[in-house]
Amino acid sequence: MYSMTGSRVRGSVSFRQVVAAFLSQPGLPFAEILSAERVERIFAKHGNLFGMSSVYSTVVTLWAFLGQVLRDGKEAACQSAVADVITYRELVGLPAPTADTGDYCRARAKLSEEALHDLTVEVAEELEQAADPAWFWKGRHAKLIDGFTFTMPDTAANQEAYPQPASQQEGVGFPIARACAIFSLASACLMDLAVGPYAGKETGETALLRSMLDALQLGDIVVADRFYCSFMMIALLLDRGVDVCARLHQRRHVDFRRGQRLGKYDHLVEWKRPAKPSWMDEATYALIPEKVILREIRFNVFERGCRVQALTVVTTLTDPKEFTAEDIAELYGFRWNSELDIRAIKQSLQLDHVRCKSPEMVRNELWTTLLGYNLVRTTAAAAALLHGREPRQISFTGACQHLLKSWTVLSTQTIRPEAARRLCRSLLERISQVIVANRPGRIEPRVLKRRRHRYPLMREPRAELRNQLTKCK
Repeated sequence: MYSMTGSRVRGSVSFRQVVAAFLSQPGLPFAEILSAERVERIFAKHGNLFGMSSVYSTVVTLWAFLGQVLRDGKEAACQSAVADVITYRELVGLPAPTADTGDYCRARAKLSEEALHDLTVEVAEELEQAADPAWFWKGRHAKLIDGFTFTMPDTAANQEAYPQPASQQEGVGFPIARACAIFSLASACLMDLAVGPYAGKETGETALLRSMLDALQLGDIVVADRFYCSFMMIALLLDRGVDVCARLHQRRHVDFRRGQRLGKYDHLVEWKRPAKPSWMDEATYALIPEKVILREIRFNVFERGCRVQALTVVTTLTDPKEFTAEDIAELYGFRWNSELDIRAIKQSLQLDHVRCKSPEMVRNELWTTLLGYNLVRTTAAAAALLHGREPRQISFTGACQHLLKSWTVLSTQTIRPEAARRLCRSLLERISQVIVANRPGRIEPRVLKRRRHRYPLMREPRAELRNQLTKCK
């Protein structure tokens, strides 16, 4: 992982206030960030406040749902979430609900997808604006773009909304969705995400990114892989005052003998506007410039034990004095952090395969998981600020584990405020010590040592296989 090392950490006043509020909060680990007032304001905006005088109010249901997505195994079940609510209410002296999961599941289905989205984005934007300037790249907000897929239970409703790949036989595969995410390089928070079917017209990663362009601010720098390196995408981003640093698309030819030479394998080149794509309307196409001046840089990547790999990067940062070739190579090197962020979401938070059985609840589970991810990242950023580190130096999995261990104790509010503050200080210190290992040049074969059960893969629908077994008896 590339680490953003720089000057000594200096906390901004506004973010120190967030940290101070965290330390003085006797409730849940990030209850000040996700306060009842904030939840009420955003859900009221979408007309989604419910159960204010019952057990499963909007706030309680959201907290229980968060507990599910942040945990794994048996603790991720709805029964476990209901058990947490029962335990909490009994400890604070409130009447406990029944152990039946029906009321909780019905309340969970009422949560607004738009409200969950706004809550997730607001938490990320608040941290981005209040973050320490030393966490930025040359004082600029860099945003990492990447896509991923996830699967869901094989129900008729999910299949209709997110069909499985056409190459799979019906009844054998799983519905699959495609997502495109925007991550902050500084805080590692997810700034926004768009989701759609895996296949079909206008369902690719670039189409999803175009639907999120409003999430990018003037002066941002987009860092992406070569899939996003196209004239139209670069022109749309430049129109918003957003710079680009991306690997050159494999279909584009580069000739360093042409253009304005800035250095060895470093030149300015003119890209001309292609024909209008089918997804763009005539009015928008007329606003696209006929040409753009871009900078192409080739540099070598050295991996111990491997041959040298040459990469060509395209960027709109054309000033060689302000941005040297080494600076651009460093910036593009940070792109790999988006892969690590996606791995944390899909593996640590089990988003590679969601549990809900309807498209609406799939999206609710998605946004609740991303909200939990941003809350853990915000807490890790607070620990980093207090102990002179950077957010990306702290392990997401380690931070999540420490938070979950203290969840029950802090949520009951049965300990005195002084003890809660000491526990929170100790918690932040322990989180700051869970550092991502630096393993340069690590090479591991893609093999498994542990032998799994030798069951064959399903190649026919389950009903047909069951009929075959019945006929054999």
